[in-house]
Amino acid sequence: QVQVAESGGGLVQPGGSLRLSCVASGNIFKINGMGWYRQAPGKQRELVADISSDGSINYSDSVSGRFTISRDNAKNMVYLQMNNLKPEDTAVYYCNTFATLLGTWAITEHWGSGTLVTVSS
Repeated sequence: QVQVAESGGGLVQPGGSLRLSCVASGNIFKINGMGWYRQAPGKQRELVADISSDGSINYSDSVSGRFTISRDNAKNMVYLQMNNLKPEDTAVYYCNTFATLLGTWAITEHWGSGTLVTVSS
């Protein structure tokens, strides 16, 4: 089993910053790709940013230049530094990981339960 847990959400004023963290734990041989998605009320879940095991990064157009994704492979963690936040960034942010499992060597996808980010004055 693999567990994924996010932290760092909260209420912030427009123009402010937040840093989200995500840790994967459990029966893991290796964490492959990691990423952040978000879902605003009434909207579909969308990719915010992802980072591969070799460090290749993708950002959605809406956050490029404001958000920075990074990872710590030794700790099975991924981070999302969010700067210059806007009201339209308000959403539940979910961590997504692809893990190679110990023993079976299967690559499986896992989601956290989400952390709420609210940008409002």
